[in-house]
Amino acid sequence: MASVRDTVLGEHMIRKKKSEKTKFIDFARGRASELGYPSAVEEGSLGARNIVIGNPEAAEVVFTAHYDTPAAMPIPNFITPKNIFIYVCYQMLLVFLLVTPAVILGILVGTVLGLFGLGLGVTTFIAEAVYLVALFGFMLLLVAGPANKNTANDNSSGVITLLEIMERFPESERGRVAFIFFDLEEAGLIGSSSYKKAHSKFADRLPLINLDCVGDGRHVLLAVGKRAGELVPRLREAFVSEGDYTVEVAERGVFYPSDQAHFRLGVGVCALKRTRSGLLYMNKIHTKRDTVCDTENIDFIAKCALRLVMQESTSEFAAHGENK
Repeated sequence: MASVRDTVLGEHMIRKKKSEKTKFIDFARGRASELGYPSAVEEGSLGARNIVIGNPEAAEVVFTAHYDTPAAMPIPNFITPKNIFIYVCYQMLLVFLLVTPAVILGILVGTVLGLFGLGLGVTTFIAEAVYLVALFGFMLLLVAGPANKNTANDNSSGVITLLEIMERFPESERGRVAFIFFDLEEAGLIGSSSYKKAHSKFADRLPLINLDCVGDGRHVLLAVGKRAGELVPRLREAFVSEGDYTVEVAERGVFYPSDQAHFRLGVGVCALKRTRSGLLYMNKIHTKRDTVCDTENIDFIAKCALRLVMQESTSEFAAHGENK
């Protein structure tokens, strides 16, 4: 029997079109049913379909991952969660590379029209229109363009780990956890935003552990939001460095934009690589080079996740939000 990892990478690597997402939804809900978890699909803004497994309102901890896949990009997204300056500089480079072709196209069109003797006003108007159309067209391609065909790390790794955690929980303990596969993260965290709005009465009480790009790198970073500091002691007991894995639970000086940002007790989990100088980074995502989903990473993070919930005083974990 094929492993969860092999099944997802072999049959559900791309989850962008509605039909591809429906196929994955059926697979995830089928696995949940086999394991005895209830499941549902909740619709949100812009056609988002979140897969909810278990009962988040009653759970002590909720584990999440986005299952939609990004559009292909010619250059990778490069993320440095612990070095905001480098992250911003790289994002500015991406903006420059996006804007420059549109500017060049607008100038070329304006120049050609000028050669035909059109008035300056008409030429300028058409050139600006071409620039704007090209710019928005390029931006649209980044979100709704052809799917990236390799999504091993972003975010098949999170999806696989979520499924693996589901399978490892003892049947008698499954009521203590819930799982949400968020949709349309790549379009701007739309699925998680929709879920938060639909469940605003209890969403801020949810200790929510979001797995996003956990397949490539041996430094596991937990990005704890400013309002979720109360979770840190429990996280540090559960997520412990082991072998060649190092774990960092970071409360300050970290920026990791993902679905956990919408939730008061949200924690983002990712795997990073380290340069010789100590810079923690993630690369290759959003390109055809995104091919690494390390089985050992999945196993390590799944073990930590189980330890988090199975701790004797986990009931205190869920009580944090209720006391607010």
